[in-house]
Amino acid sequence: MSNEINDSLIKDDFYNAVNGEWIKNATIPGDHSSTGGFMDLVDNIDKTLMSDFDDLQSGKMKPQNDDMGEFKKLYDLAMDFDKRKADGAKPLLPTLQRIEDVKSYDDLNNQLSDWTFSGLPLPFSFGIEADMKNAKYNALYASGASTFLPDKTYYDKHNPAGAKLMPVFKEMSQKLLTMVGYSDAQAKNIVDSAEEFDRMIAPNVKSAEESADMTKMYNPMKFEDLAKQVKVFNLMDYVKGLVGQVPDQVIVSEPAYFKAFDSFVTEDNFAKMKNWMLVKVVNGSSDLLSEEFRQIGGQFSRVLSGKKEATKPKKAAFYLASGMFDQVVGDYYGRKYFGEKAKQDVHDMVVKMINVYEKRLENNTWLSDDTKKMAITKLNALGIHVGYPDEINPLYHQFKVTGKEDGGDLYNNVENISKIIIKHNFSKWNKPVDKSLWDMSANTVNAYYSPMENVIVFPAAILQAPFYSLKQSSSQNFGGIGAVIAHEISHAFDNNGCQFDQDGNLNNWWTKEDHEHFDKLAQSMIKEFDGIEFAGQKVNGKLTVSENIADGGGLSCALEAAKGEDDCNLRDFFVNWATIWRTKSTDEFKKLLLSIDVHAPSELRAQVQVKNLDDFYKTFDITPEDKMYMKPEDRVNIW
Repeated sequence: MSNEINDSLIKDDFYNAVNGEWIKNATIPGDHSSTGGFMDLVDNIDKTLMSDFDDLQSGKMKPQNDDMGEFKKLYDLAMDFDKRKADGAKPLLPTLQRIEDVKSYDDLNNQLSDWTFSGLPLPFSFGIEADMKNAKYNALYASGASTFLPDKTYYDKHNPAGAKLMPVFKEMSQKLLTMVGYSDAQAKNIVDSAEEFDRMIAPNVKSAEESADMTKMYNPMKFEDLAKQVKVFNLMDYVKGLVGQVPDQVIVSEPAYFKAFDSFVTEDNFAKMKNWMLVKVVNGSSDLLSEEFRQIGGQFSRVLSGKKEATKPKKAAFYLASGMFDQVVGDYYGRKYFGEKAKQDVHDMVVKMINVYEKRLENNTWLSDDTKKMAITKLNALGIHVGYPDEINPLYHQFKVTGKEDGGDLYNNVENISKIIIKHNFSKWNKPVDKSLWDMSANTVNAYYSPMENVIVFPAAILQAPFYSLKQSSSQNFGGIGAVIAHEISHAFDNNGCQFDQDGNLNNWWTKEDHEHFDKLAQSMIKEFDGIEFAGQKVNGKLTVSENIADGGGLSCALEAAKGEDDCNLRDFFVNWATIWRTKSTDEFKKLLLSIDVHAPSELRAQVQVKNLDDFYKTFDITPEDKMYMKPEDRVNIW
């Protein structure tokens, strides 16, 4: 690795000193919007699993369990491109007819709960999550609708991206509507009218920046009061159909949306809303139909992300089937390619990082003793999930696929499985939260912290080089997976996580003075990133603050752990930190992420955080004359 490093550049541009050679030679595949550390792992895992599933299809490999048998049937249907072509739009037509047959709000109210079970769009959304103030139990949440463009900021008349993207979205939608049987004139009318309705929704939903503050999601109100705000829909009967009774309370994540609801969801706008539904459904279903539908239906996302071509048919079929059976595929991947030994090894590493974190909390100079004690209690209550779950979520045992030989098609099978998932979600209302369930499958290259469960999860897929390998030095591993582990632990104490206690309840366990001090530190992290020029735009320090706090805490704790090892080499540590973030992306993708992603751009995650650490300056002999230098008073150290 060190051969490729440009030592003469380290003091001025650390990220490019480490990754410049790689960036120069890296090519973004036509069906990708980026390539690099994370994406390379994704591509390799996809390749491995697709090769295994070729054997599963041919019969060379037998399904290990009944769930894999059902997955195989869905995969066979997804891969049967001839049948999908022959079926054309036919599988979707009954769903479109169902929307067309609704002539009034009364018609819709008569089937409203089944409408949601069927996965059909409405101008609001209900779901079940842990109650933020009583995290042992699941509660009912209500939120607004999703818009055609990725964020409300795209609808601002001064946003050039929105002006460019909406015509692409409309043209694609019109084409899809003609492919399902509407005339050109009908398709144009439907899409124009749907856009009008979409533009009425946009000002009232939260932006990505507004959604980044989790505590603002918690707005409990009496269900009856919410039902009164929504005149044209019978929410009392609706919710009874969803959860079996009318709950006393609902948690409203977007109160402003429901206050404005009756101003745009009106009798006069019924036809527009219906057309908005048609557009959403035809777009959302295009990848379940023929290859032509999939190609056309992906045009908007390709323009949005800068992909030059659609994902290859075979890979798209793999994504589709494995997406429906994600935990089943993850279980297969984890057991075959990760195993119990690595699971234990990484678990031990997580425990080691928690111990480092505990010491740091004990030695913290700005927290009061009471807050410190509670922070350590929360840390010790942290649940750890590594590799893959001990068993497959029982929900997946309910997925039964009607194969081709029994007249099954891809669209209807996916619709049936989706219905099982949605019904299962609503059945959890008012029941205890099951903290053993994972939100990611083992073949996902990622990790997460859940504040309402106080658990950290590290799927098997991320636990490989350059993040982690038995062939790497301990310093390299701490600069890679160690920093990722500590990043997830730090989320328990970021601007969102610090508002939740050890049981996952939204509960202020800080003294007033401690909180004020923390807010000042968070403000300095916002300032450190806010306004940095990137891809012709500027970084939003407020949108990215929680991830930046977690990066800072994660890197600093991993550094301390690395220094505790006999073979400590801080150059290796920092170089691997920069290596895991190496990325080459399309300009379009960079701009999209700047608008909606709570993470700072990868390059800046590597480049800015190291400047906060004294050891970085010592390791590379950085002085005030160097561009990588940051004045000590500007360096941000929170955890």
